[in-house]
Amino acid sequence: QPVESGGGLVQVGGSLRLSCVASEYNFDDYAISWFRQAPGEGRERVLCIKKGEGRKVYLDSVKGRFTISSDNAKNTVYLQMNSLRPDDTAVYYCAAVLKCGDYDGYYGRGTQVTVSS
Repeated sequence: QPVESGGGLVQVGGSLRLSCVASEYNFDDYAISWFRQAPGEGRERVLCIKKGEGRKVYLDSVKGRFTISSDNAKNTVYLQMNSLRPDDTAVYYCAAVLKCGDYDGYYGRGTQVTVSS
């Protein structure tokens, strides 16, 4: 399964970079999506990237603040999060999916991001 890292506690306006190492998944075949889930809320699809197909942003609230990138040689995808807000607080998961837009796939265990005001 993919492995996330990089979460933590940050103040409002701060930045974090999450990493998703997906060594078992061929980036020619799988997209990597980031999801998040806040306490008591449903899972939200945030961004996705697929080799040869580019990036997709699914959550309006992160546009201009979050970016997704990949290092294909390392089978690693990054989620750069800037200008963090309290409502970004959630567990962030990455998942290997067959195509961007899918919810079914292989999920990591998640990494907690907490934004304090």
